[in-house]
Amino acid sequence: MPLGPLRPSPLVEQATAHLREQITGGAWPVGTKLPGETTLAASLGVGRSTVREALRALAGAGLVRARQGAGVFVVAAEPQEDWAAKLRRAAVTDVYEVRIGIEVEAARLAARRRTDDDVTALTAALAGRRDAAGAGDAAFVDADIALHAAVVAAAHNPVLSALFTEFVPALRRGLIDMLQLLALRSDDPNHGDDSHARLVDAVVRGDGDAAGRTLRTELEETLARLTRP
Repeated sequence: MPLGPLRPSPLVEQATAHLREQITGGAWPVGTKLPGETTLAASLGVGRSTVREALRALAGAGLVRARQGAGVFVVAAEPQEDWAAKLRRAAVTDVYEVRIGIEVEAARLAARRRTDDDVTALTAALAGRRDAAGAGDAAFVDADIALHAAVVAAAHNPVLSALFTEFVPALRRGLIDMLQLLALRSDDPNHGDDSHARLVDAVVRGDGDAAGRTLRTELEETLARLTRP
């Protein structure tokens, strides 16, 4: 797999891709010392700074490691998969199981910590979910997720908020598929309105136990639908 000059464009990305191919394709096995920056730059037809950035990207992917005074060595044949990539491949049921733990605790915290602004946001999100009842499944799911995001935000825990945000893309795809496959909105376009109204009410009232219980019941019912043969 010989190296060759690159076309002009995002040169760092191209250089990274070419070097990664050398590693994952077996041309540079684990333990191999990479050619120096000057040699790589000449082979790829780019500057040393571009090579340096590409090597940093490969190091971030867990493929290479610099050893002071010795050079850069291949340490893995396959890149490490980051959290976002794992979530993209995860089954929605796996995401849901973890979601239950995150959101139930967030609901309890939200009931204790919600501010007047949070109450306004929750009320608006519930109204938005109801307004979306007349829209398609994708818009309805977006409004549903927005309401859940408002509950998580009201917990005022940046870690919980970050975790929920990571789940959203996989969650959104799974929920849209579920609504379409099971036709859950055919008889009730505002599916789940009662439980969401109870959730918002519990958070606004400051009843953490009721908020957690309501949300757990709702999420577990959805998970049961997802796992039903």
